[in-house]
Amino acid sequence: MVAETKLYDALSIKPDSTQDEIKKAYRKAALKWHPDKNKDNPNASEKFKEVSQAYEILSDPEKRKVYDQYGLEFLLRGGTEQPPGGGGPGPGGAHFEGFPGGFPGMGGMPGGGTRSFHFSTNGGGGGFSFSNPESIFSEFFKSGGAGMGDDDDVFANINFGGGGQGQGQRMGGGRARSYRDSTGGAKPHRAPTPEVTTVERPLPVTLEELFKGTHKKMKIKRKTFDNGTNKRKLEDKILDMEIRPGYKAGTKIKFKGVGDQEEGGTQDLHFIITEKEHPLFKREDDNLRAIIELDLKEALTGWKRTIGTIDGKQVPISGGGPTQPGYKENFPNLGMPKSKKPTERGDMIVEVKVRFPSSLTPAQKAQLKEIL
Repeated sequence: MVAETKLYDALSIKPDSTQDEIKKAYRKAALKWHPDKNKDNPNASEKFKEVSQAYEILSDPEKRKVYDQYGLEFLLRGGTEQPPGGGGPGPGGAHFEGFPGGFPGMGGMPGGGTRSFHFSTNGGGGGFSFSNPESIFSEFFKSGGAGMGDDDDVFANINFGGGGQGQGQRMGGGRARSYRDSTGGAKPHRAPTPEVTTVERPLPVTLEELFKGTHKKMKIKRKTFDNGTNKRKLEDKILDMEIRPGYKAGTKIKFKGVGDQEEGGTQDLHFIITEKEHPLFKREDDNLRAIIELDLKEALTGWKRTIGTIDGKQVPISGGGPTQPGYKENFPNLGMPKSKKPTERGDMIVEVKVRFPSSLTPAQKAQLKEIL
């Protein structure tokens, strides 16, 4: 039996939820309510704050134990042994509020990290102060709490606090922030440790490989520290990449901690898929567009062609004429597989381009005038 359930309710979970269930619930709620994805929703920021603060407490076993036994207000007061008997305001006359609008007062590392915290037993202002919600969110995803093996980059529209996209991007903010405790006093965060960079590299892939899916091995060279000599050395590492059918240009294949060793840790490496130019097809989302050329005679009197599909089939296409420039014919389910629904495919679109003669003799012009 727990003293209260408001933090569990914020994440839509039960008080007996496991740590994995808490992480999954926070991941879902944080992505749903993140302000960068809800620019037109004025309530999203408060909801994001609520779920982040709930996760900060429930993800730390020691804080969660105190919360389950005595409730949020007692935890924020800084008590340890006996729950406050009188109810009233906290230390220093501060009032502790619950939902909505977040929970003022508590600091800590999401995911049960190594940042320490202390309870006060002397009646002073020894309560907690929450971390910035964006910091909780950023630390959660950088620590791998989200299970970031998804190949489609679901975080593309979310700003983690770093600079623009590109090689050597840093995934966290570099400035120290300040926050206010429950009595109104400003407290600085501890100085941040150096952020580990994320290195991005292009991965050229053929359209056929993206259609069928493929497995690639890539050898990289990485800089590491030799503990015996305390010097840096180069070593080779083989990376295995699984490219699934239907992946698009821009899809990221992510490897955590495989790059150069730096002061803050080991670099992450992201490979970004780029499509090699195809001799016939141009990809448009899940569709494939092909262009066939006709001379003017064919366009006026009729024509026949055979188109080779991306999976090797031969499809006949013809027109009895006259055929207008820009004419298109659609062939359903002969395009690229859809990455989220691999049994479904886009369409193949064949477009006609008419090649006009560069010059005509007077006699030819006269004949055309008679005919047309």
